[in-house]
Amino acid sequence: MSEYRHLEIEARWRQNWKDQKTYKVTEESSKPKYYVLDMFPYPSGAGLHVGHPLGYIASDIISRYKRQTGFNVLHPMGYDSFGLPAEQYAIQTGQHPAITTKDNVTRYREQLDNIGFSFDWSREVKTSDPKFYRWTQWIFKQLFQSWYNKTTDKAESIEALVATFEKEGNANIKAVCEQEDVFTAEEWNNYTNQQKSDTLLNYRLAYLADTVVNWCEELGTVLANDEVKDGVSERGGHPVIQKKMRQWSLRISAYSERLLQGLEKIDWPLPLKEIQKNWIGKSRGAHVSFDIEGNSQKLDVFTTRPDTIYGVSFMVIAPEHPLVNEITTAEQQNEIKAYQEATAKKTERDRQADVGNPTGVFTGAYALHPFTKEKIQIWIADYVLVGYGTGAIMAVPAGDSRDHLFAKTFNLPIPAIFEGIDIEEAAYEDKEAALANSDFLNGLKPKKAIGQAINKLVEMGIGKAQTNYRLRDAVFSRQRYWGEPFPVYYKDEIPHLTSGDEVVELPPVDKYLPTETGEPPLARAKKEDWNISEGDRMEFNTMPGWAGSSWYFLRYMDPQNDTEFVAKDKVDYWQNVDLYIGGSEHATGHLLYSRFWTKFLYDLGHIPFDEPFQKLINQGMILGRSSFVYRVSFSKSLDSETSKTMGLSNIYISKKYYDLYMDRFSENNQSWEGLEEIKLQIKNQLGFDPIGDITTISKLPVDINFVDNDTLDTNAFKNWRPEYANAEFILEDGQYICGHEVEKMSKSKFNVQTPDDLIEKYGADTLRMYEMFLGPIEQAKPWDTKGITGVHGFLKKFWRLFHPSEQFEVSNEAPSKEALKALHIAIKKVTEDTEKYAFNTAVSTFMIAVNELNKLKCNNRAVLEPLTQLLAPYAPHICEEIWSLLGHTESVTLAPYPKFEAKHVEESSYAYPVSFNGKMRFKLELPKDMDKQTVEETVLGYEKSQAYLDGKAPKKVIVVPGKIVNVVV
Repeated sequence: MSEYRHLEIEARWRQNWKDQKTYKVTEESSKPKYYVLDMFPYPSGAGLHVGHPLGYIASDIISRYKRQTGFNVLHPMGYDSFGLPAEQYAIQTGQHPAITTKDNVTRYREQLDNIGFSFDWSREVKTSDPKFYRWTQWIFKQLFQSWYNKTTDKAESIEALVATFEKEGNANIKAVCEQEDVFTAEEWNNYTNQQKSDTLLNYRLAYLADTVVNWCEELGTVLANDEVKDGVSERGGHPVIQKKMRQWSLRISAYSERLLQGLEKIDWPLPLKEIQKNWIGKSRGAHVSFDIEGNSQKLDVFTTRPDTIYGVSFMVIAPEHPLVNEITTAEQQNEIKAYQEATAKKTERDRQADVGNPTGVFTGAYALHPFTKEKIQIWIADYVLVGYGTGAIMAVPAGDSRDHLFAKTFNLPIPAIFEGIDIEEAAYEDKEAALANSDFLNGLKPKKAIGQAINKLVEMGIGKAQTNYRLRDAVFSRQRYWGEPFPVYYKDEIPHLTSGDEVVELPPVDKYLPTETGEPPLARAKKEDWNISEGDRMEFNTMPGWAGSSWYFLRYMDPQNDTEFVAKDKVDYWQNVDLYIGGSEHATGHLLYSRFWTKFLYDLGHIPFDEPFQKLINQGMILGRSSFVYRVSFSKSLDSETSKTMGLSNIYISKKYYDLYMDRFSENNQSWEGLEEIKLQIKNQLGFDPIGDITTISKLPVDINFVDNDTLDTNAFKNWRPEYANAEFILEDGQYICGHEVEKMSKSKFNVQTPDDLIEKYGADTLRMYEMFLGPIEQAKPWDTKGITGVHGFLKKFWRLFHPSEQFEVSNEAPSKEALKALHIAIKKVTEDTEKYAFNTAVSTFMIAVNELNKLKCNNRAVLEPLTQLLAPYAPHICEEIWSLLGHTESVTLAPYPKFEAKHVEESSYAYPVSFNGKMRFKLELPKDMDKQTVEETVLGYEKSQAYLDGKAPKKVIVVPGKIVNVVV
């Protein structure tokens, strides 16, 4: 029998696809378009592990399937190649990030090619390529030159806004902006350049402002919320503090409502939609202004429950609120300052998460209740954030659990404002009870009371109805080197856009660290180092990583265009992405920002759609199977010579003894049974009789390449690192058995499985099908190679269908009915499963079909040729080889998808359930085309029927053809 040589076959077809440009796509097609996209990777030095290709394999199957079913498919790939890891490596080694990034991209490309993806590599993009980020800079310029017009509900040119200012001032302008002061045309025309610039920054969609950010001193940069965890940077674990800095921001808040509404017309997973809805956080309520005793300033709050205003017993403002320093009394200043400094060390997530232990400081100042004029203490507390709403709340402890806990903690009043509700122990947060002790609102339920309260506030001129959103503007500056430079220069500290469309390239610098005065790394560049240098200085910050990823899907449509970011005819043809596959962890980052940029570009007429990704699938994570060894540490050993030889922490106990230790743990017994057993085994196996206490047993991760079916290769372990060279092992049945856990694949856990070795051993087609076979695409699943041999065996069986002897051999004779039936059952099921992205069950169907055809010894062309076409999206290399052997000169990728024919799976007979007096007694197989009369006669003449009739004539016989027979006796 001819052997299935996967390495030879796969190498040949990868080269063929490259030589023939099989996957190159153009817009010149009469076929309907289909755009399939993967979230493009950051090319790290570690390369791909087996978890990375999961989504790529799924998208590749769909791409190939759509091509075969008559679509013109765009399936591109590129690299999100700016990022902090490359910069950190550059800081450590002095090597330019572009060099390591290039090396990493080469490694990724090699691995991706080896898996056999149908990417059109002629459209490859890299965000760190000046030819790409030239257009990221161009989009930034459009944002800078735009404002959001509430009247037309879209972004418009800043030039038109300036023209309005010049003619009539800003009194009639309705904009999403920070501008509060009203000015006339005369005042505007008399403004200095600085005043005009500052005013326009209040309107621009890209603007400079003082913003509270996550500042990491060690990394020398601002971090996004999702880059900070538990008060430290996700990368490196360095401390992060809250710091006010002058930063570029993008006014994404202008699009809050449209971002919410847009979720209704896209096919995304519901949990992801909910994440975005909650992040945007729409709420309706009232804006209320409180007077401050002895101060002309107002304390503004937003509340969704203005009806509870008589329950306000204190006010809370964020520690960073601009009023804090102004209203704090001299007696409270030291305590307030200390609290502000402590808060600066916490991230927003930390502040929001710690609900059980409220902290705060009284400012010494009082607000005045707008209705009763009673004095209300003003506190600062870290659970109020300056960027949410107004950065201040009116605390109603009777109706809010966090306010209630705060009031209890600091012994503040808790006015009862709900009829019949005891709020001594807990707040009442439902909206059912009528109000009490609330003057004109008494007896009203919330639905009616809210409206009445707003009307009163408006009547008194101290409030108004308002819709608020949690979504805040996106900080767009990073104090890094390896990122997109801004096309911005400063003259007299006024920001200006660079002239022309030429890209501002990253200049060379001597170090990739901030300067000694704390400026970003780009400040190290000399004026002559910049390819464009205008004004007094260039912008020293760079854009965040998500800048390029917010629009890269558009560049794939027209990657070589030097005159525009995408040509109109190209974007009109491809439109938005039909299928996007990637992780849900990007819900409030990349996916939200991409939607924002798309809507903005749509507003300006650059693209014909306002949602980037029509359908989205979140692939589940492939989890690693980590292995562990257990190291014992002693307080002392038998003698110093033994201690020197053995070391005090160089003995590793097998899992059995670790489990014994854990099972018999007793807090009240320091001479635990488990520890005594371990000591006994050390004595018996190592000849070492420890008399000291075992102080710790540490669980340490071990490289999974040293472990086979939980058994550790102890020699490999000892050779792994110098500190393990003298390791000694307590074995069970002569082997060291490791512990294991299923968790995220990570280099730090040594549980990363690269695809390279598996492809070498089993082939890319096996890897592709096995990853799909592991489980539903959306679910997380543990990686375990035990089942991969079964998938490889399936491909060998498929190969065997075409090689029943030493040679390739297919028959042109008509196949059997059974073979046609097996084929068409597979076509129907695989097609249905592929259409609904149930790839795991499709792989199972292939296995069943191939097993059945092998049993039937089928080698008929009429069956095996369409089976090859059916399998091609899943296992393209082997199918290309077979397709070629079948005599075809074009790629199987270009072959039409096989058609399901129901006639081949229809049964010629039917097993009728036969009932007597409504109770089913047996089934009788009869021809499907038998008429009712003959069915009745056949059933009554059947020997089992005679037994149930017991000599009686039936009163009635009901026959429903192809369904049932019921005999009434």
